[in-house]
Amino acid sequence: MIEAAGLKKDFKATAKGAKGQTVQAVKSVSFTCRPGQVLGLIGPNGAGKTTTLRMLSSAIAPTDGEVRVQGVRLTQEHMAARRQIGFLSGHTGLYLRLSVRENIEYFGRAYGLRGAALTARTSELIEQFGLQKYADQQVDKLSFGNKQRAAIARTVVHTPAILILDEPTTGLDILGAKLVNDFVLEYKRSGAAVIFSTHHMHEVEELCDEVCIINNGVSVYQGGLPALLSDTATSSLHGAYLHTITNTQISA
Repeated sequence: MIEAAGLKKDFKATAKGAKGQTVQAVKSVSFTCRPGQVLGLIGPNGAGKTTTLRMLSSAIAPTDGEVRVQGVRLTQEHMAARRQIGFLSGHTGLYLRLSVRENIEYFGRAYGLRGAALTARTSELIEQFGLQKYADQQVDKLSFGNKQRAAIARTVVHTPAILILDEPTTGLDILGAKLVNDFVLEYKRSGAAVIFSTHHMHEVEELCDEVCIINNGVSVYQGGLPALLSDTATSSLHGAYLHTITNTQISA
C-alpha cells in the first residue's frame, strides 16, 4: 500500500519578474492505493500530478505532508521503501548509448539482481514487451514506442510492489498502448498497487478501480467510478470529470 497524506510542494520561481517568489505546485493532496488496485490519477495540465508522483517516488521531498509505504514513512525508511517502488515518468531516462538489454541489466544490478536471476529476468521482460528484435540495439536508434517499452521494462526489473506510471502511453500507437495497458492489468493481478496517470478517459475506464482527481494542486475526489457518476449526476466518466474540474475551479 502507498498513501499520500496532505502532500504539499513549494518551489521558488525562476522566471523573470517573479524570481524568488514561492510557487505552490501542490497545495494539499491525499489518497491511498491498495495492493491489487489500479488508481487512476487524473487532472488538467498543471494541476500538480507529476509533482505529486515525483514525491511519491522519493525523487523530490515534500514541503509538507508525508508518503507512507506499507505504513512506514518514506522519509524514515527511505532506501527500504524505495526498493518497493517502480517509477516511470517523462523524466525517467534510459542510457541511450546502451542497448535495451544492457539498460535492463544495469538497473537490475542497481536493485541487487545478479547472475542467472538477472539474466532470466531481463530475458523475461524483453519477451513480455515484444523487444526481442531490438534487444541488442542501441537505445538511441529505437522508435519512441520501443524506447517507452524498454523504459517500462527497466522500471519493473526488480518486481516492485508499487508501480507508479506517469502517462505511460503518451505518444504510443494503438498496439503499443494496448501492450502497456495489458501489462498494467497483469501487474495488478500479481497483487501490486499501481498508480496510473493519464489524460485518456477510456484508459481510466478500462484499467482503474478508483480515481483520484487533482485540480489546482488539491485532491478533490477519490473513489470508484460508479460513485463518481452518482455524486456528479452524470452518465460518463468524461462528463463526471468535467463537472468535478469545473466546480472546483469555481469554488477555488
